Amino acid sequence: MQKRWTLKKYQPNKEQQLQAALKIHPLLCRLLVQRGITKFEEARHFFRPSLEDLHDPWAMKDMDKAISRLEEAFFRHEKILIYGDYDVDGTTAVATVYGFLKGIYDNIEFYIPHRYREGYGVSYQGIDYAKDNDFSLVIALDCGIKSIAHIAYAREAGIDFIICDHHLPDAELPDAVAILNPKQADCPYPYKELSGCGIGFKLISALAQKKGVPMQDVYCYLDLVATSIAADIVPMTGENRILAYHGVKQVNETPSAGIRALIQLSNLKEKLTTSNLVFVIAPRVNAAGRMDDARKAVNLFIEKDFDKAYAFAEMLHGDNLERKGIDMNITQEAVSIIQNDIALHTRKSTVLFQPHWHKGVVGIVASRLIDKYYYRPTIILTQSNDKVAGSARSVSGFNVYEAIHQCKDLLENYGGHFYAAGMTLKPENVAAFQQRFEDVVAATIHPDMLIPEIVIDTEINLSDLTPSFYNIMRQFEPLGPENLRPVFLARNLTDTGYSKIVKEEHLKLSVKQSNSTAFSGIGFFMADKFDIVTSKKPFDMVFTLEENEWNGNISLQLKAIDILPSR
Repeated sequence: MQKRWTLKKYQPNKEQQLQAALKIHPLLCRLLVQRGITKFEEARHFFRPSLEDLHDPWAMKDMDKAISRLEEAFFRHEKILIYGDYDVDGTTAVATVYGFLKGIYDNIEFYIPHRYREGYGVSYQGIDYAKDNDFSLVIALDCGIKSIAHIAYAREAGIDFIICDHHLPDAELPDAVAILNPKQADCPYPYKELSGCGIGFKLISALAQKKGVPMQDVYCYLDLVATSIAADIVPMTGENRILAYHGVKQVNETPSAGIRALIQLSNLKEKLTTSNLVFVIAPRVNAAGRMDDARKAVNLFIEKDFDKAYAFAEMLHGDNLERKGIDMNITQEAVSIIQNDIALHTRKSTVLFQPHWHKGVVGIVASRLIDKYYYRPTIILTQSNDKVAGSARSVSGFNVYEAIHQCKDLLENYGGHFYAAGMTLKPENVAAFQQRFEDVVAATIHPDMLIPEIVIDTEINLSDLTPSFYNIMRQFEPLGPENLRPVFLARNLTDTGYSKIVKEEHLKLSVKQSNSTAFSGIGFFMADKFDIVTSKKPFDMVFTLEENEWNGNISLQLKAIDILPSR
């Protein structure tokens, strides 16, 4: 798949000023400036995140109302229901708030809606459960900000809601006793990008202050907060960076029984990073809701006994293995459909429908098709009872939600955001929807958007890549949106004669640049670049830098992203 390389702009004056203050490699200063860090004090906060720099939870709009309503419930011994979404952010949020409240109050339960029977967010079924079981207060986590009708229905049943949500509010808000969401236009809270679990963490922080509970009883949930931040792809800036930094530290030093069980089952031996949380821990947690019931994920997180937690972790591990098999089969089916239909080859979008595909993995399949096969806006549809349901994923720069909005007359329901969305429609409208969506995409997408973009932080010489350079760069962790792993471009590389193809599809590299020492590298699924590397002509390479350990020896290794002949 052809890719386009985009080099970020440099700001030499700011880089020089920062370099004068920090006395570190100029290119490290360039990376910091690109991340919005231009002063010594900002760099200090970046490299040494402190829990003391967290904002006062009471600065969040309605926090006083939320705590007041909770204390009223404690005094009256009301039944409280902790309600959350079925993904990683929702289940970690429920486990965090439930776990803390359970330590100071007994009359409490949790509720996770079933993905297929109830769908996303606050459900009427969930409210009926609260009504039938005499719950008078519900704390909704990672959902609720758009549930106007549902909250009104709960009000009529005498049930109050405290909403802790981080999704963008509409102009009209639900009639809840308190809404904790920094994205409200009139909320003065300084940091707007918390995860749903992060907002739950703020709620228990304020409650701990109010009741004189030691903050350590709140900080013990930081491993769950860090997992939510990593998995929900929120910006790794400000408070999120502080929470994730200390949460990842806890994951490595004193993880909860549930996290420890997942680490053990995953055979992770190295020190964990946010990348491990995203690609190893999160899929197992998400698999519970995708394949079955996400309640087991909460049970895993709140379980104190390791052996019992391990049993829950095994269930999640099994769900994930099943998910991977189904996901792989559907992806192969989807690729086969496109390959065998010439009309689909030249389309600007992919919209595929098979009634037997598993609803829990259609979003993953859409992402996989874009990443590995056909880089274009993609929708995967399946049959769900008498309706067709699907997930959409987009490519960089293209608003897939707006494209779907232009097909709204063919849809029963839809929702989402710029890069991902979901929809339901009648089976008889599928063909018309496929054509309309294609027409909209073809008319509005820029041709460049159909070529994957690699955003490069800076050009670099291999001679700059020293252990001391890497040791400082490693302190950029935790990594995530707005603080991604640095991507480098090295020009005019040559093969040392030792590069080779391994396992038929990967490229094992040995390269140098003018008079530099040789560097080893790996290019996964890049065997097709072997001829460029071994042509005896210079080539350019985009890569990230990592450590490689082999037989007890640790060395720097280039992880190739793309390779082109030098111009």
